[in-house]
Amino acid sequence: MHSRRTVGRRLLGLASAAVLAVASPIPFPAPAAAEPLPLPAIWPTPQSVQDRYDIVPVTPTVALVVGSKTDRSAVEVVEQVLARAQVTQPRVVSDADPEPDAGLIVYIGGPSENSASDRALEVIGIAADATGLPDEGYVLGIGKGGDGKARVVLDGVDPTGTFYAAQTLRQLLVPHPGRDVFPAVTVRDWPAMPLRGVIEGFYGRPWSQQDRLNQLEFYGRTRQNIYVYSPKDDPYLRTQWRLPYPPDKLAPIQDLVAAADRNHVEFTYAISPGLSVCYSSASDKQALIDKFQSLWDIGVRSFAIPLDDISYTRWNCAQDATTFGSGGGAAGAAQAFLLNRVQRDFIATHPGAERLQMVPTEYHDLSDSPYKTALRTKLDPEVIVEWTGVGVIAPVITVPQAESAREVFGHDILVWDNYPVNDYVTDRLLLGPYVGREPGVEQHLVGVTANPMNQAETSKIAEFTSSVFFWNPKAYDPTAAWTAALQDLGGAAWPALQVFAENNYSSRIDPVESPTLKPLLDAFWSAYEQGDGLDSAATELADYFGQMADAPAALRSGLPNLTFLDEVRPWLDKLGLYGQAGQHAVRMLVAQRAGDGETAWEQRRAFDTARASANAIGRTVAPGVLPPFLDRVVSVSDRWFGVTGRTMKGATSMGQYGNNSPANMVDGDPTTFYWSNRSAKPGDHVGVDLGSVQQISTIDLYMSKPTSPADYLQQGVLEFSADGSTWTALGSYANQPEIHASAPAGTEARYVRMRATASQGNWVVVREFEIGVSGKLTASGNPPPAAGSSLGRAADGEVGTAYVGGRAPEPGESLQVSFSPARPVDQVVVLQSGPSTAAVQVHPVGGDWITIGNISGGYSQLAAGGVQADAVRLVWTDGSPAPQINEIIPRFADSSIERS
Repeated sequence: MHSRRTVGRRLLGLASAAVLAVASPIPFPAPAAAEPLPLPAIWPTPQSVQDRYDIVPVTPTVALVVGSKTDRSAVEVVEQVLARAQVTQPRVVSDADPEPDAGLIVYIGGPSENSASDRALEVIGIAADATGLPDEGYVLGIGKGGDGKARVVLDGVDPTGTFYAAQTLRQLLVPHPGRDVFPAVTVRDWPAMPLRGVIEGFYGRPWSQQDRLNQLEFYGRTRQNIYVYSPKDDPYLRTQWRLPYPPDKLAPIQDLVAAADRNHVEFTYAISPGLSVCYSSASDKQALIDKFQSLWDIGVRSFAIPLDDISYTRWNCAQDATTFGSGGGAAGAAQAFLLNRVQRDFIATHPGAERLQMVPTEYHDLSDSPYKTALRTKLDPEVIVEWTGVGVIAPVITVPQAESAREVFGHDILVWDNYPVNDYVTDRLLLGPYVGREPGVEQHLVGVTANPMNQAETSKIAEFTSSVFFWNPKAYDPTAAWTAALQDLGGAAWPALQVFAENNYSSRIDPVESPTLKPLLDAFWSAYEQGDGLDSAATELADYFGQMADAPAALRSGLPNLTFLDEVRPWLDKLGLYGQAGQHAVRMLVAQRAGDGETAWEQRRAFDTARASANAIGRTVAPGVLPPFLDRVVSVSDRWFGVTGRTMKGATSMGQYGNNSPANMVDGDPTTFYWSNRSAKPGDHVGVDLGSVQQISTIDLYMSKPTSPADYLQQGVLEFSADGSTWTALGSYANQPEIHASAPAGTEARYVRMRATASQGNWVVVREFEIGVSGKLTASGNPPPAAGSSLGRAADGEVGTAYVGGRAPEPGESLQVSFSPARPVDQVVVLQSGPSTAAVQVHPVGGDWITIGNISGGYSQLAAGGVQADAVRLVWTDGSPAPQINEIIPRFADSSIERS
C-alpha cells in the first residue's frame, strides 16, 4: 500500500512546501519551436505549469529508464501513452546503466525510485526539487538538452507522485502529422488536500464488483487517493458485522484491494457495528479487531468505524447503561471507549496502518453538545472524525465552518460529502458539477470523500469535478471542470452528453437547472407575449429541443460506455420525449400566433402524445423547468382553442388500490373507477373539487361495481362547501350504491363530498361523481361510445381526450353539446383525431337547427353569427367512419364558458 500516515500532521508544512515548489527552473536556452503548440488542458489542474515553447516528437525508438523501486503502475501508464503514439515496445534500461541512445528517453521515478531522474531534469534545464514538494507531488519535465536529445522526466516525491506524473503525461500527448508529440513543458504539482476520493455509503441498489473496479481505475486517472468501502448491502459490514467473511465473499474484496493498490488508492474498510454493539463488551471489541485482522491479512491498511444512522438514546446491552449512564454524553463516552481500545489494540500494533476513521452519531452540524464534548475530550486524538457539513447534504462548506468543525469535534476532520448521492431522490440523476465548497477549506481538513449515486458510471461526471476541486481548490472552475468531465466520459458524443447532463443538473448544493434551456424558454415567452422577435426565439428554442430529441440516438450510437447507457436509460428516453414535445409545442404556438388552426391542431396532437409518453416514465428530468413549461404550453394552447381545461378533480381521504386513482371519478367514463386501498372509517370521504366556486344543481354519485357490489360508502352524508372548512349537508344515505340529489336553487360550492358516518368492512369504489354546474357543456347523442370512451369527452374541456364512437354513425344520428343558459355563439370549433364528416348546426332558442358548415380535417372553425343558442351538434353524413371527436367548442360572444 502507498502510505499516507502523515495525514493531518503535515498541514502546517504546506506553506513552506509551496514556497519550494515555485522555485525558478535552472536557466537553459530552449530551442526554437518547430511550430506553435497550445498546451493541452490537464485535469486536475496542476499547481504550476510552464510552457517551454517547443515540441518533443515521440520517435520510433524510445527508451524507458527505471530503477529497481520505480512504480510499476506508473510504468504501465507510460507504456499505454507510448502505445497510443505507435510505440509498442520501448526499450527498458536500468538507472544504473549509461544513458541509452534513443530518439526519446523517458525517466520514470523520483529520487526514491530512480537515481538518474534528477540529473536528467537538470540536463533539460529544470530544477530537480521534487523532494521539497508535499507527499504525492511531482515534477514533470519535457524538453531537449544541450546535446539535442529529447527527454521526458517523471520525478515523483514518492511512487504515488510518479504515478500522478504519468497521468499528467497521458494528457499531454498530442496527435500530430507524421509523429505524435509532447509539448515541452515543466509541471510542478502536488495535491492541496491530503485525502481525496469517494465513499460508497449510499442506500439502495449497490454497485457491482465491476462497477467498483472501474471506479478504482477512474480514481487513479483523476488522482483521487481514497475509496471507503461501506456498501449498505454488505451484511458483514452492518447487521452481521461480528461474523468473518466466508472465503467466497472475501475474495472479491481482496481483488478490490489489489486494484486500489495498482491505482494508488487507499482502500478503507468501514464497519458499522452500531445497531447491535455493546460498547463496554470485551468480546465485541475483540470481534472488531478479529474482523479487521481478517481484512489486514488480504492487504487492507485503512479502517473506519461509522456510528451514524443509529440511536444513541437506547443501549444494546444493559452493561452499557451501568457503565456509561444515559444521554448524549454517555453515548459519546461509550463510543470513545470502544474506539480507543481498537486504536490501542489494533491500529497502534500494526505498523503501516493508516489512521482510524470514525463517523459520529451527530455528524452534520456545528452546535456543541454533551455528545460532542465527550468525543472531543475522550476520543484518542489519532482518530479522524468524519463530518457532512452543516446539514446532511450541506449546500455550502465554508472555511469558517471547516475551522469550527475541527474545534467542536477536537479532531482532524474528513468530510463525508453527500453529493452526488441520490438515494433520497431515486427518480433523479444529479449530474451538475461540485460546487459550494470554499477554497481554503483544505487548510482545516484532512480531506473529503464524496458519496456518489447508485449509478456508478453516471457518478463519474460529478466525481471528476470534485477531484479537480480536491487537488487544487484555488484554481477550481466548476464549469470548465464539468465540461472536461463530459468530454472525458462522452468522447466524441460529449455534446449530446452535455444536453443530457444539463437537464439533470440541479441538486441540493446547486438550484440551477437546465442552464441552456432556461434562458431560451424565457426569451421565447417574452417574444411570444410581446410579438417581437418570435421567429428567432422560436428557431433557437426548437433547435435546442431538437438536440434533446436527438440525444438518445446520438449517445447510443456514439458512446461506447454501455454500462452508463444502461444506468441512464429511462432518464435518457424521457429527455428525448421531452425534446419531441418541446419541438411540437414551439411549432404549435407559432402556428396559433399566425392563426393557422390546422397546423396548430396537428402539432397539439403530436405534443400530447409525446408529453404523455414522457410522463409515463417514472423518472424526473429538468424539474422546475420542463414540466412547468409544458403545463404553460397546454394552458396557452387551450385558451387559443377556446377551452379552459378540466378543472374538476377527484378527491379522497383514502389511498388508492393499484392504478385506480381519484381522477377516474370525474373522467366521464363509467367503465373506469376509483378504488380505495382499505375499508372506510368514520370521517373518510370521496368527493370532487370543482376548482372554483360555482353554482351547482344536481349531484349523481355512482359507487360499487359488478364484481364488488358491496364496495361503496354504506352509511354517510352528502355535503358541500365553498371553502373546504364549513360544510352543509344535503342529505344522509344508507345502503345506497347510487345517489341522485339536487342542491337548492342558487347553491354555490367548490367542494362536494360523500363522508362516511360509520365504520365498514368493505373498500370503496366510485365509478363517477357527477356535479351539475351552471354553464356546463353536456354531450349526448350517437353512436354510443366505444369501450373506455364516453360522450362527455367531446365537451370536457380536455383536448387530449376524445369521444370515440363504438361504430360508424347510422343515418340521422348526431352528437349534441348543450349548455345553459343560452348564449350568443360567434363560432364553433371542432377538433377531431379521425376523418369523420358531419354538418355543424346551432340551435337558436325557440327555433330550428341552423347549419353553419361542415367539419373537414382535424381542425374546423365555423362562423355562427352570434346567434342566441342553447346547443350545437354534429349531424353525421352518410358513410362517415366512426367518430373520434376531441372537442366541440362553442365560442361565445360574451365570455368563455367554464368547463368541468
